[in-house]
Amino acid sequence: MTAVLLVLVLVFAFAAPDSFPTPVTLRNVLTDMAVLLVMAVGATFVLVAAGFDISIGSVLVFSGVCAAKVMETQGGDGAGTVVLGVVTALLAGAAWGAVNGLVISKLKVPALITTLGSMGAALGAALLISNGTDVRTVPKAMISVATDRPLGVSWLVWVAAIVALIGGFVLSQTRFGRHTQLIGSNEESARRAGVDVDRHTFWLYTANGTLAGLAGLLSLTRFATTTISGHTSDGLEVITGVVLGGTSLFGGVGTVIGTVIGMAIPTVLNNGFIQLNVQPFWQEVAIGIVLVVAVYLDQLKRRRRNQP
Repeated sequence: MTAVLLVLVLVFAFAAPDSFPTPVTLRNVLTDMAVLLVMAVGATFVLVAAGFDISIGSVLVFSGVCAAKVMETQGGDGAGTVVLGVVTALLAGAAWGAVNGLVISKLKVPALITTLGSMGAALGAALLISNGTDVRTVPKAMISVATDRPLGVSWLVWVAAIVALIGGFVLSQTRFGRHTQLIGSNEESARRAGVDVDRHTFWLYTANGTLAGLAGLLSLTRFATTTISGHTSDGLEVITGVVLGGTSLFGGVGTVIGTVIGMAIPTVLNNGFIQLNVQPFWQEVAIGIVLVVAVYLDQLKRRRRNQP
């Protein structure tokens, strides 16, 4: 998929030579990718374990709304208000993730159905809390984080990079990561090896929800508003990027470094379309097509591995 990313960059650089291959576009790509990448790291773990979560976009919105409302109630622009908002966003995301994990691991409701239900419920709860309108009273101390650029890059990008580094280390170098891969490869084998699959699944979805909460906080920081209606395709983009990065929808295979590369593809695609003044509707069409192609290629690889 690295080759696909390079081809996209070259195509857009050739089509829009005055605007696309510039430092400004690079910063935009990295910043746009930051929020999605944070969610994609959690989604990588879930997919490697043969799970699925399409609720993360709604959890992002819910967490952002909760954080904004709490900070609005607290009042002030100080660090204490911001810290309270950070804790609220993380707890809100973790709560939804924990609910998903409990329903999937204990009630044995399929992950697709569970997260489909929580996708609607989380978004509905966000609309109820905010009365259907975006919250714009974000502390100035939080907004300044998005405008500061250490080494020329936004703090949002640095946060996403740290999450990716930690996630990559955990997945490839720790017992938790090995258990995640084992569960995705063969759940029964994992149980026989002494892995508490139900507990592990619970923590996977809780961590995934927490990262969605962090993404909600980053989105709130970047746009200085909750952007309730601006995340309808986030879940699709995240899954597309993770699968493009080599993580199998059938579990057992995946890396965070692959996810980083995979997430860059839809982000570059979106920015390239904007540079070319393509209608935004075509962006979603292209992402959907790319997802179908990625899943088809994943199935081909599985068939080849299973051939005697």
